[in-house]
Amino acid sequence: MAGRAARLVLLAGAAALASGSQGDREPVYRDCVLQCEEQNCSGGALNHFRSRQPIYMSLAGWTCRDDCKYECMWVTVGLYLQEGHKVPQFHGKWPFSRFLFFQEPASAMASFLNGLASLVMLCRYRTFVPASSPMYHTCVAFAWLSGR
Repeated sequence: MAGRAARLVLLAGAAALASGSQGDREPVYRDCVLQCEEQNCSGGALNHFRSRQPIYMSLAGWTCRDDCKYECMWVTVGLYLQEGHKVPQFHGKWPFSRFLFFQEPASAMASFLNGLASLVMLCRYRTFVPASSPMYHTCVAFAWLSGR
């Protein structure tokens, strides 16, 4: 019983630590996102947002809410810098300027290259290892899942 209580206390402590990054806990950021969503992400304003949103952004899945979070992140960063504080993280990431629809282009490129390497190795594996080998299908399934 004591062991179960100790685990519960540890779990509660871990949940308290996982409250988010400094930037997304900032009241200025939260208020900005709420206000932006109210003004831009419903009714006619949402239609206006969608009409001015570049096609590549909508194809990439960027929503009005995502755009509000991005814009408010920079508002908050500006306030932090104006007050002489260090730039905070938002949602576990450092703020990066968006390039096309990539907010972290270097990370996106690294992920693409990682997926490409997985695909190349899968092709080599399928070429050299017969399908009748033990674990063949497991390895192929793992390669497909890990490359995504």
